[in-house]
Amino acid sequence: MEMMSSFADSPYELLLTALSLIPITHYLIGIALVLSVMLYDLLEFHIVQDLMSGFRGQPVDLTFNSCSQLYQEVVSKCSLLHGRYMSTPWLSSPHLQTTFLRFFGRPPVFNYRREILDTGDGGIVALDWLAQSDVMEKEDMGDDEVHQDANTPVVIVIPGLTSDSDSVYIKHLTFYMAKRGWNVVVSNHRGLGGVPLTSDFFYNGGWTEDLRKVVQHIRSQSPEVPLFVVGTSLGANMMVKYLGEDGDDILIDGAAAVCCPWDLLLCDRFIGRNAVQRFYDKALGAGLKRYAKKHQDFFTRLSDWDGIEKARRVREFDTSGTCRVGKFDTADIYYRESSCVGYVGRIKVPLLCISALDDPVCTKEALIWDECRVNKNIILATTQHGGHLGYFDGIDAKGVWWVRAVDEFLTVLGSSKLIKRQNKMPNSLLVRPQKSLTDKDSYAGFVKKTDNQIDLDTLPKMPKIFVEAQGSDTHSRIDSIIFFLRRFMDQF
Repeated sequence: MEMMSSFADSPYELLLTALSLIPITHYLIGIALVLSVMLYDLLEFHIVQDLMSGFRGQPVDLTFNSCSQLYQEVVSKCSLLHGRYMSTPWLSSPHLQTTFLRFFGRPPVFNYRREILDTGDGGIVALDWLAQSDVMEKEDMGDDEVHQDANTPVVIVIPGLTSDSDSVYIKHLTFYMAKRGWNVVVSNHRGLGGVPLTSDFFYNGGWTEDLRKVVQHIRSQSPEVPLFVVGTSLGANMMVKYLGEDGDDILIDGAAAVCCPWDLLLCDRFIGRNAVQRFYDKALGAGLKRYAKKHQDFFTRLSDWDGIEKARRVREFDTSGTCRVGKFDTADIYYRESSCVGYVGRIKVPLLCISALDDPVCTKEALIWDECRVNKNIILATTQHGGHLGYFDGIDAKGVWWVRAVDEFLTVLGSSKLIKRQNKMPNSLLVRPQKSLTDKDSYAGFVKKTDNQIDLDTLPKMPKIFVEAQGSDTHSRIDSIIFFLRRFMDQF
């Protein structure tokens, strides 16, 4: 009897009895709270941090050489880089910022003007141009804004992996900068932007020859115009590598790298660490597979098509496709040789680098902190939040912070004495479209871009649609004019 009484009064039974008296709704509330905390941590929300800061955001952190003339002459005058970044309150997560950009980014509506550039090795790339006159009504522009200006600055935009001129973030950038007065041209990668692969090669993260040809082509047509490059994501890696490769011989005046991966091997390891990162890995891999299916004949002939079809990760696609075509023995070798981090020390032109520490694709572990402290030509601007190319701000998420920061930096840079080709930018960046950008000139090499597809069979019928890349070091203005006249006459 004593043993039975002892068992009846056991603490476990008393505990179970007490727990049974708690209403089921309280359990549901407790479970919901636990799941909310787990989700808050998993998706890296920072709404509490924003609340604690009074929704003022966190300051932008700048890393640079203490003797940097670039900082003294340019960045010190950039208010955005010395301010704070506050993300849209209902997008207070890097994953929400990144996915919102992809699915709900609300890109502006406009039409580019397209130029097809022959790369010289049988390949072609699409150059999509946008000027102020393309995005503003004439009644909204002053009379002097409509006329031509030989000093119109040009910005080349390099998209990221499988992105092109129609990608949401690219359209935000090009529209904003064109409306501000820049002549903007998007250099689409081979096989993207609706053009076919016409050679036995496609682009990769370390391929810089196409960008070099694009720069040479534009520089040959406008030798005295300020020329800048903006690279985004993988396009930033390609651009930075190009800047380091050409060093003192570079033909551009300045650049900006946004959400650059820096070390492709580190980023490959990073996007395979946990479930959330693996989601991006699979999404990027699916984008590469869609790219391959658009050019299935090419990949079937030059790569392991069965391996591409089975690929679920970026690394698996690179092993079966990129490495086979690019002649890399392994994916690790491709990542090491293509990473731009080893070229940072050789950069000789002003470069602004913008990265978010919570970027879910490009890890902060790869950021070039020490390299920026050594090279006086580089400024690294890091923010606590922003995601991968997201950076939406404002209560309505209509603004993209990095777009405005890049525009401000290039505007101040273009007006500084650091620019060798021109010491003064056009007033208020009132850019007039060059004659080569008009729709009326049959020899200009431009067609209106109204969709993503170009029928290659129709290209020869278009007057002067192919423009061969010419370097400014081998052709003078007169030679270029003669070259264009000959090509124009060949159409008849």
